[in-house]
Amino acid sequence: MRLNLLESYFGNLESAWHAGKAALVSAGLDNSLAENIVTSRPKIDLPKTLETLKRHDIQVYTHTDSDYPARLKQIHDYPPLIFVKGQLWGNDELCLGIVGTRQPTIYGKLVTEELAESLARSGLTIVSGLARGIDTVAHTAALKAGGRSIAVFGCGLDIIYPSENSCLARQIAENGALVSEHPPGIRPRPEFFPRRNRILSGLCRGILVTEAGENSGAVITANFALEQNREIFAVPGSILSAASLGTNRLIQEGAKLVSSAKDVLEELNIGLFSVPDNTLAPAPENQTESLILDKLGYEPIHIDHICRECGLNIALVSGTLAIMELKGQVRSAGGMHYVRTREKKEIYQLEMN
Repeated sequence: MRLNLLESYFGNLESAWHAGKAALVSAGLDNSLAENIVTSRPKIDLPKTLETLKRHDIQVYTHTDSDYPARLKQIHDYPPLIFVKGQLWGNDELCLGIVGTRQPTIYGKLVTEELAESLARSGLTIVSGLARGIDTVAHTAALKAGGRSIAVFGCGLDIIYPSENSCLARQIAENGALVSEHPPGIRPRPEFFPRRNRILSGLCRGILVTEAGENSGAVITANFALEQNREIFAVPGSILSAASLGTNRLIQEGAKLVSSAKDVLEELNIGLFSVPDNTLAPAPENQTESLILDKLGYEPIHIDHICRECGLNIALVSGTLAIMELKGQVRSAGGMHYVRTREKKEIYQLEMN
């Protein structure tokens, strides 16, 4: 907002850059900040900064550039400039943010994966924050479905946070974009992430919270989205689960309850058509597969429980589940839990003019 203030006062940021302390104070900055700007300005090595941007293949868009996201510019505190690694497309105007807890339950992972895949396959660009947990699941599922994804950073784009998502960040840049309001070299700080969230929601038509505790950062993102007149969606969870307190409360307060991708697409009032999905999971090929499939439902079951229910040893069940997963009959839910693969009735796709 300070950059917007300076641009409004001086007419452009170049004039603000060359202004003296008195002029900066007249523009609305306090004395200490104006003094800091004037004394720090000579220390900035512009050629080195440009070389860093080139080395990391980072582009800079100001809010006056045609490539600056039009939807982001609608919010009152839009960043005057953004750093982008990858490509922002025109179709990225059809963005949906998917956010949630950094410590999801198995249920949270499964519903996020299913919804992100379906929505990305329909043509929406999935936006999230590259954080551990729900963000990571959403990005990964969107890319797995052959869709696009955008990750919004709370630091410079040359610093991947968390570091274990370096490979995922590279894949997103190749099939979407990494976006930040921070220049290269700026490390993540706690106060940056709430500000990051207003960019995340600002890029999107709506925000879907799939699983979040009562004080989750995902709820903060939903609040930003509400202020920005974006749609709010939430997946209901167990009233006994602390991980669902935030999503359940959002629904109580008026968020659209989501049980399928169709719920989101219809609420966004996006033209779409359905394509029947006639693909069926292969039938069991032997008695062991049939026995295991009979014991599995759509709620995660631990492999030890499957062994007990089927009366089979762990080696046989483990090997059979691995084969069944490759064939698309079952899915791993993580932590040695498995579920039956849900049958898809319809695939929804956007109507492109």
